[in-house]
Amino acid sequence: MELLNRLARKKKYLLWVVVLVVGGIVLKMTLFAPSKVKVVSVEKRDITAQVYGNGTVEARVIVGVSSKITGRIVALYADQGDQVKRGQLLARLESDDLFQQQQQSEAAVSKSAANLEVEKANLQKARANLVLAENNARRFKTLLDSGIVSKQEAEQYDNTYQVAKADVVRTSAVIEAAKMEQAANRAGLGFAKSKIADTLIYAPQDGIIITRDLENGSTVSPGMSIFTLADPRTIWVKANVDESQLKGVAVGKKAMITLRSSPGEQLPGQVARLGHQSDRVTEELEVDVAFNEPLKNFRLGEQSDVYIVAGMKKDALSLPSATIVTKNKKRGVWLVKNGKLAFKEVTVGIADRGNFTEIVTGLEDGEVVALAPPPEMVKFREGLKVQVIQ
Repeated sequence: MELLNRLARKKKYLLWVVVLVVGGIVLKMTLFAPSKVKVVSVEKRDITAQVYGNGTVEARVIVGVSSKITGRIVALYADQGDQVKRGQLLARLESDDLFQQQQQSEAAVSKSAANLEVEKANLQKARANLVLAENNARRFKTLLDSGIVSKQEAEQYDNTYQVAKADVVRTSAVIEAAKMEQAANRAGLGFAKSKIADTLIYAPQDGIIITRDLENGSTVSPGMSIFTLADPRTIWVKANVDESQLKGVAVGKKAMITLRSSPGEQLPGQVARLGHQSDRVTEELEVDVAFNEPLKNFRLGEQSDVYIVAGMKKDALSLPSATIVTKNKKRGVWLVKNGKLAFKEVTVGIADRGNFTEIVTGLEDGEVVALAPPPEMVKFREGLKVQVIQ
């Protein structure tokens, strides 16, 4: 019986030993196991730094097509979305009353022209009378000096001569008045014709009709928009770029534009203008990016993504951006040497959309660094054992 008890105690002891050994093995394989990391090598790559901006499609110049006069629209020859050319007829206003005014002005011009011709004939007659009166006055003065006629007769012919001179002056003045009247009537006719011309509304430039603001039968007044017109050559994207990303962004820099309506298509463009006042709330600056080729179809206000090429380097040493960490306010990477981690400070340069970052100093071509999920990399420390996985 005592032997059995002794064997039972030994068996229990052995069982605890086995449990402790198994537990140690499990802890070593789990809690105390080396962290698993991937490794990547420093390589030379072509790096293109791109700055992102989000904005909307806008037009630099939007022209409101309006009338110079008040009138009722009787015809519209264009609609929203139509491509129009400069000088193309877009609308016509009612013009019956204006045609009546034009006819009155034409009649007044004709009448003043006829009156002028009558006064010119009167002037010729007055000049002829003046010549006759002057000759008679001169002859009777000679006869008076010879004592052949009386002084009274000579004075009568002299008075007739003075009246003839005054008549020439008067007729000349009437002609000048007739000419001024004719000029005024012609101006009135020109005004009437211009008013009729104003009833025809033409496109002031090439472009696309963005909106048709009035319809047939509407009464339009001066300055009231009938159409809104935009030139596709003036269409660009007003993008907002974070202030911290503006380095390298300048007028003329190449860019790629993606419209929300065409998410898979990239349209080439370039920076056309930079703002000079940032938004104090969003800390963003407006950057206007023009399309290299005018858009055939566009919608003002459409959301757009812009990627501006801020810098480019060929055969630059680089690493995946995820390998770069910050430790004690220093940028660096974790080198893998003999199965252990070692922090190495680096100087970084530009980064591209492919998530590669240029390594300016600190590493050589071919050096191996650790790559792991961010939660794991936060736990990295100097000398930590790691297991490299493929």
